[in-house]
Amino acid sequence: MARYKRHVFICENVRDEDHPRGSCGRKCSADIRLALKTALKNRGLTTVYRANNAGCLDACEFGPVLVVYPDGIWYGGVTAADVEEIVDEHIIGGKPVRRLMIEDKRFLQHFD
Repeated sequence: MARYKRHVFICENVRDEDHPRGSCGRKCSADIRLALKTALKNRGLTTVYRANNAGCLDACEFGPVLVVYPDGIWYGGVTAADVEEIVDEHIIGGKPVRRLMIEDKRFLQHFD
């Protein structure tokens, strides 16, 4: 049995300010991770779901980016204000938040 039901990785990679692809770390991704960890802790779910920082997830132009495994759901343009919805709807409820999903075929999964 897996240790966690879902594992969330939040890109915190930092590039030079003038890098053409951007940088999640320069778009407040650390605040997103902190909000996610806090939301899980406040619900008593830190032993079931895990939020971790990650290096570059190679989706820089969509940042800030996070990915939820094992679902393979990629979110882009996420803000700390989106965290409660992601936790309630997707992490706990299992229903991805479509408005935040990256609309690029490289990151989309098939859903029924």
